[in-house]
Amino acid sequence: MKGGSVAKFSVNTRRLVSYKNFKFRVKWNGRYVVGVNKITPLKGTTEMVKHNNGRYPNSYSKLQNCTEYEAITLERGVMFDNEFELWANNFWNSSSGLGSEVSPKDFRKDIVVEVYNEAGQLTTAHTFFRCWVSEFQAQADLDANDNEVYIQRIKMETEGWERYYETTEFIDESFSQL
Repeated sequence: MKGGSVAKFSVNTRRLVSYKNFKFRVKWNGRYVVGVNKITPLKGTTEMVKHNNGRYPNSYSKLQNCTEYEAITLERGVMFDNEFELWANNFWNSSSGLGSEVSPKDFRKDIVVEVYNEAGQLTTAHTFFRCWVSEFQAQADLDANDNEVYIQRIKMETEGWERYYETTEFIDESFSQL
């Protein structure tokens, strides 16, 4: 940063920090999933291919190839809501021959993750396309000498994501002004 200047938000000119990462919601099938308290980072990697066009024999160009998106893991405390397990069972029952055929609507889901600022205003949202369950942990380790929360995890494969760019920067207001 040149001359000690600080990059600022365009609307909130007094805001000097990024949004925090602890307020978010997950939605699938048009409704919010209860209790999700952790989501792994979004990561995509594009494979690079080296190409020598013959013009310069000692050098090459780098070209893009396929993009691969890492799986996303959702974590939450075990509760009465059984959405994770029902979705995982749809896949396992059909692939193992134990159950009936599964509709693509039940097998793959578009998942929406919304992130909110400290005041509860939507700041960003991402849609994950055609997700399906590749791993499900129904319960955490059980330990009678521990007092941790009883955790479930679901790992979802995705075919990509897209950020919802229609969100706007909100003016940070004092709660006394609301």
